[in-house]
Amino acid sequence: MYTPSIKNLLFCLKKLPSVGEHTAERYVFHWLKSGKKEVTELMLALKELIEKVRSCEVCWDFSETSPCAICSDNKRDQTIICVVAEPADLMVIEQTGIFKGVYHVLRELVDIGDEDSLQKMKAAKLFERAKKVNVKEIILALNPDMAGETTMLYLERKLKEENPKLQVTRLARGLPLGADLRYADEITLQSAIKNRTSK
Repeated sequence: MYTPSIKNLLFCLKKLPSVGEHTAERYVFHWLKSGKKEVTELMLALKELIEKVRSCEVCWDFSETSPCAICSDNKRDQTIICVVAEPADLMVIEQTGIFKGVYHVLRELVDIGDEDSLQKMKAAKLFERAKKVNVKEIILALNPDMAGETTMLYLERKLKEENPKLQVTRLARGLPLGADLRYADEITLQSAIKNRTSK
């Protein structure tokens, strides 16, 4: 029988992605065995994260400044916006070194049958950006799975309704169906960005 404090930490850890009962137990007992120094370092890192990191008011990436370093970089092409699902996807594309535009992070994808997903998604902010800025192209760089495809269809339709002349492209089909963008290699991603096509 676990103590209330251990139960509480297990409950919190199980809320994390891919963390089940056994993984949570391993983390808790690792920290208990490692002593106070490692736990204190973790607490301080989490405290700093909460205090310093915020949402960029332009692209909705997480940053310590708003606008973030990419949005405020005058050398970036502000007329091309690459739309990604999560901040981790943005970092994957940045690591290729080939994309010189700016980004928009949705943070949520369209979930069929869940109207709340549309409210949580930062799509409305994307539509505002497409109107205000002299945007020439929007690249939809979402995973080619069911949620990604549904979201891309929704965004394409809405963006074209707002501005029929706007070029809306997708990453080239170098990415296999059902793949996760974060696990694609750089060569595949470079090819996908270079060979993107409009529908």
